[in-house]
Amino acid sequence: MDRRLQDILKKSSSVVFFGGAGVSTESGIPDFRSEKGLYKARQEYGYPPEEILSRTFFDRHTEIFFDYYKKNLIYLNAQPNKAHRALAMLEKNGLLKAVITQNIDGLHQKAGSRKVYELHGSVLRNYCMDCGKFYDTAYIMDEANCRGGIPRCRECGGIVKPDVVLYEESLDTSCLTGAVEAIERAETLIIGGTSLAVYPAAGLISYFRGNNLVLINKEPTPYDSRADLVINDYIGKVMEINE
Repeated sequence: MDRRLQDILKKSSSVVFFGGAGVSTESGIPDFRSEKGLYKARQEYGYPPEEILSRTFFDRHTEIFFDYYKKNLIYLNAQPNKAHRALAMLEKNGLLKAVITQNIDGLHQKAGSRKVYELHGSVLRNYCMDCGKFYDTAYIMDEANCRGGIPRCRECGGIVKPDVVLYEESLDTSCLTGAVEAIERAETLIIGGTSLAVYPAAGLISYFRGNNLVLINKEPTPYDSRADLVINDYIGKVMEINE
């Protein structure tokens, strides 16, 4: 782990981590806005990704949505990287009180983290829009459970929607409240792998009243001038803990 970060953690009693897509890129999951991200990559759908991932598009062009979603947002073979594992270990040791993530891949929990606020939901959860029955990702990926490319509920035949927050949808109130409370109580807030460009999630930084703000991101962010420590590097490299 970066020695400067180590020094801050040694003096801290309560740490919260807030992360974005850059936390999972080292696990082989592309981000959205970088040069190699999903939004810059060549698409063949005739619509920009931001539109495809909106609630209006989901309702109007459900089959196209699922085709794009399954090909671009599902990475079931991805494994936690050094950053995920370091955060899980810090939580196990009692120092890290919560992980707040914009990611939908479930890798924090796979690494062993327990207190995780998933602001944008998770691809691992899917629910019937009619009866509410939940399904795993394998269910919606199986074409035997789909009609016209759209996954259908085994019980009532309703559309099975991923439990992810699409554009035009609101964040889950209880999740957002928990994240805000965790940040308000933190002595040290580590923000990693995010450009802090997506709201309302990026606005959570305004609730921090602690002593140490740490920003870890490959590129500069609009909040660098407010931070006590800025590290422009791969987050896995910065946070790696030798077990």
